[in-house]
Amino acid sequence: MTTYSNQGSNDTRSGFGDGLTELGRTRPDVVALCADLIGSLKMQTFIDENPERFFQIGIAEANMMGIAAGLAIGGKIPFTGTFANFSTGRVYDQIRQSIAYSNKNVKICASHAGVTLGEDGATHQILEDIGLMKMLPGMTVINPCDYNQTKAATIAIADYEGPVYLRFGRPKVPNFTTEALGFEIGKGILLQEGTDVTLVATGHLVWEALEAAKALATEGIHAEVINIHTIKPLDSDIILKSVRKTSCIVTAEEHNYLGGMGESIAGMLSRVHPTPLEFVATEDCFGESGTPAQLMDKYGLNQKAIVQKAKKVLKRK
Repeated sequence: MTTYSNQGSNDTRSGFGDGLTELGRTRPDVVALCADLIGSLKMQTFIDENPERFFQIGIAEANMMGIAAGLAIGGKIPFTGTFANFSTGRVYDQIRQSIAYSNKNVKICASHAGVTLGEDGATHQILEDIGLMKMLPGMTVINPCDYNQTKAATIAIADYEGPVYLRFGRPKVPNFTTEALGFEIGKGILLQEGTDVTLVATGHLVWEALEAAKALATEGIHAEVINIHTIKPLDSDIILKSVRKTSCIVTAEEHNYLGGMGESIAGMLSRVHPTPLEFVATEDCFGESGTPAQLMDKYGLNQKAIVQKAKKVLKRK
């Protein structure tokens, strides 16, 4: 069994910025657009090296999506960048009509997702974006867990034909995956084998799930941990293989349980292999101002909450 260790903390948005920089050096068809948030999206190096392939749209996110669709028609691979709230909620009509409906090859790259945006509060946080985007026909939805995986995902989506929503965050989080792990769209990753309970996590909650598995092991509970970085299309096979062994599952995500990864998994299991399931997610609410750590604790999005839900679901087997 592979042991995953914290290689130091880094923000996932830097993984996006470094991945975009690498694409700028290897893919002349990649262009970037930003809605006045260059620093927040870590796009400056790409801009410095490829000024003719960058478009500063300003605070006009709907216009940015329309321009990106046009660039895709012209054979370019546009990567748009702004906060997750403005990448989805503010521009949903433009994404639906101009990008998803005609299957445009646009990569919608969204930083500062979830409550870990922190002190900016509920108006800038978004906990509904995965639901919004996964409901769009043909839209691929990716939510990587750390710096290395975000960089790998950014590079991988350039080779994928079709619209993609790539979600990442603001705070520094443990960087624990390796480049050797690779990144395959639509394929979950088994991080740790176990026999008692399945922990399926995405984004920032993957590290918390690994830490929860360690805590559970001290009590004689052996948890299997799966990283679902691609929420749509969902890797049903890896989940089904696990729950057929453990007979219960906990899903963990920095998102509303309504419309999130957990709901997709619950729907799949209800149709194919009904299994006791507990959610670690926000409970149909908006966020608020606070530090990322304070908010993750208040809304039950951490190791402690995963352990509690694992014990709860074990009683339902």
